[in-house]
Amino acid sequence: MVLTIKKVPTVVSNYQEENSEKGFEGCGRNCLGKCCLPVSKLPLYAFKEDNSNLIGNSVEKSSEEQPHMCFLHNLLLGQWEDRMSRGLFRYDVTACDTKIIPGRYGFIAQLNKGRHLKKRPTEFRVDKVLQDFDETKFNFTKVGQEEVLFRFEKSIDHNRHFFPSAPPITADSNSSSVVAINVSPIEYGHVLLIPQVLNCLPQRIDHGSFLLALHMAKEAADPFFRVGYNSLGAFATINHLHFQAYYLAAPFPVEKAPTRRIMTMKSPQDEGVIVSQLLNYPVRGLVFEGGSTVQDLSDSVASSCIFLQNNNIPFNVLITDCGRRIFLFPQCYAEKQARGEASQELLDTQVNPAVWEISGHIVLKRQEDFDDASETYAWRLLAEVSLSNKRFHQVKAYLLEAAGFQTEIEENNRDLEREPIYEQPSPEAVAHLPQDCMVFY
Repeated sequence: MVLTIKKVPTVVSNYQEENSEKGFEGCGRNCLGKCCLPVSKLPLYAFKEDNSNLIGNSVEKSSEEQPHMCFLHNLLLGQWEDRMSRGLFRYDVTACDTKIIPGRYGFIAQLNKGRHLKKRPTEFRVDKVLQDFDETKFNFTKVGQEEVLFRFEKSIDHNRHFFPSAPPITADSNSSSVVAINVSPIEYGHVLLIPQVLNCLPQRIDHGSFLLALHMAKEAADPFFRVGYNSLGAFATINHLHFQAYYLAAPFPVEKAPTRRIMTMKSPQDEGVIVSQLLNYPVRGLVFEGGSTVQDLSDSVASSCIFLQNNNIPFNVLITDCGRRIFLFPQCYAEKQARGEASQELLDTQVNPAVWEISGHIVLKRQEDFDDASETYAWRLLAEVSLSNKRFHQVKAYLLEAAGFQTEIEENNRDLEREPIYEQPSPEAVAHLPQDCMVFY
């Protein structure tokens, strides 16, 4: 099944206005709540779960001259543009000015006034990473099903399938995970992955949900499709578990930053998860890659995230390279704000340094900031988010111990100095996986 993607102008719908006069009563909204979702027939993408190594099997070269587009890639973008044509977004993101800032890293600046003016405000405390789910606040069970692109679930027979009209969710099945549009998008194809939506999970990482996000990155099979996560206190604005993802046909600056390997977690197959530290980047962070299986890599990162959230340390996660590289950024900007130590320059910009900004795609709200943006300016803004060097090394040691690296931690700085620095190549537009998804009508 090949979906034709056609660019169309966005028509901003009154349905998305905060004060829309068109209200819905009870189940009349056709929502994602327990009243409507179990009897819905949303499309279903069933992904193939395998425990093979991520390296080399997410994006493959085709023997054909023309690339084969991954089925999920076509499905997601085709459905996203359909929602654009139906006016379900709060503003037209394709009209936002974007530029690459000259300099070594090529920070990407976007002027997005609509996101600033129309994005849903935060409804919870920003000084606690773990907070209970509150059904009285906005959550994704209140979203209309027209915003959902498809359900995203593990296949039961180890093959990929797509059902344009899937059977309803049964009472004894696990709550369904869905992919929906982000109505306040940052970039083309901006979507939300909402794990087990009916279970009303708060915004906190667990091993199962993180593995689901990793599978989504792997299934997309496109190095320009990245998946991100913001914890509470690190600019998540909704306390209902979700990941974000979108396409950007340019390397993120953090993907180009040099790294230094600091440890390897050995596995029985001797293909351990490798942990590196970012060098010469304004926000201190760790990079996870490798492992014998997809689950090895996922569990190492998820355990690290769980440690951070249990210790009330806000953080952001970026999944890149079709799930093969994962960046983890502990951050402290909300803490600085609370103590009155945040830079007034950053406060004045009203930039929210979440995962996309930290990774180098900076969403600006003011014309003057966009016009005057420079690499020095971007570096100065992002450096405000980073833990101090001393605190980062303390957190790193505890975090990696929680992830099972306690026997491999290298504390000797002279040893670290002898480790080679790895320069990462930028993502390239490569051929996609051959279409191997069976479509059922």
